[in-house]
Amino acid sequence: MAGLYFEQFEIGRVFVHEIRRTVTDMDNMLFSSLTYNPAAIHIDHAYAASTEFGRPLMNSIFTLGLVVGLSVQDTTFGTTVANLGMTDTVFPKPVFSGDTIRSETTVKALRPSKSRPGQGIVTFEHVGLNQHDEVVCRTTRSALMLARPA
Repeated sequence: MAGLYFEQFEIGRVFVHEIRRTVTDMDNMLFSSLTYNPAAIHIDHAYAASTEFGRPLMNSIFTLGLVVGLSVQDTTFGTTVANLGMTDTVFPKPVFSGDTIRSETTVKALRPSKSRPGQGIVTFEHVGLNQHDEVVCRTTRSALMLARPA
């Protein structure tokens, strides 16, 4: 199991995740379709050409999911009980097909669960960066994590 148990996290620890992913038009079309998002800015190249961006924007919820997903192997794979929520999510730069996204995670807070013995809450800050090291996504996520088995 690659994920860490609650006790293995330390406040301030930074994970620079090795896996990166180049996003494609197909990612955008499929994700937008699967989530019933018909926004022309994501799926209509002719419309998007008339916008200030000149091409389709990647769906921001896809970007958010990718940034968090890129962190899983190093942090929570097999040890997450549940995601509890995300706050302070921003998308400071647009993402386009062909961009390569990478992720960095910082542990911001830790606390044992008050209602679930053997589990704890870890607060992560996930940052997504493109191939130019520009921040394209930032979010704070709380996750309920398994404690190390006794």
